[in-house]
Amino acid sequence: MENAVKFEKVSFAVRVKSMLKVDLKRMFKSKFFYILIACALVVPILMTVMMTMMDGSVSVDPQTGVETVIEGPENAWQSIGTLPGAENAGGMDVMSMCNINMMFMAVAVFICLFISEDFRSGYAKTLFTVRSKKGDYVVSKTLVGFFCGALMLIAYFIGAMLGGAISGLSFDLGTLTAGNIVMCMLAKIFLMFVFVSIFVLISVAAKQKAWLALCGSLGGGMLLFMMVSMITPLGSTIINVVLCLIGGALFAIGLGAISNTVLKKTSLV
Repeated sequence: MENAVKFEKVSFAVRVKSMLKVDLKRMFKSKFFYILIACALVVPILMTVMMTMMDGSVSVDPQTGVETVIEGPENAWQSIGTLPGAENAGGMDVMSMCNINMMFMAVAVFICLFISEDFRSGYAKTLFTVRSKKGDYVVSKTLVGFFCGALMLIAYFIGAMLGGAISGLSFDLGTLTAGNIVMCMLAKIFLMFVFVSIFVLISVAAKQKAWLALCGSLGGGMLLFMMVSMITPLGSTIINVVLCLIGGALFAIGLGAISNTVLKKTSLV
């Protein structure tokens, strides 16, 4: 009696789980990952302390002689977003631009270098030849990038609170509640899927050219960057969270499918 050899079909979930396990292990062993998290934690502390120390100082334009009074932050929450009623306040341009939303662009550095290393080392070509499908690769990289981005947002939030405490800033929420802050952070975390999907698409198209992936990702991300503060304000509600979750899911699925097509239609070297 002959024993027939049966090949068990590996499901999509199992393949993604295996790929994700490998990528997470690589990420946690990467020094660059910890450098980015450390920067996300330290930057808001240094920026808040320096801006507070510069509060009230005057700078003079040597060409026109116009004096500009530098106004530092008055509230710790300004590192996260603009408080209601302070949208038109003067002197807060620096804090309104250089806040937690910078992490949406910073995660591009991690994704571009992480993916370009796969193609530069030949790991991606070996991976696709031996075991993994291109769709699994895209899903795994998107999830890993999202995880890294979420940790960077959380680290920045912690740093912003520490910076506010060190600088002696007010933590008064005014008309807001702690629930609004939680919703704001959740909305930003879910919105990270949108940016990560864009960065993964550009990175798989650029492949081993990390410089091209970075330039393309930063340029593409800037098209949506100005909308982040409007979509995820400090006064966010459950509606903002749901919209960011749905938008993030749609971008991840749509751009993920395009990334998969790019990998199938282009050379892996």
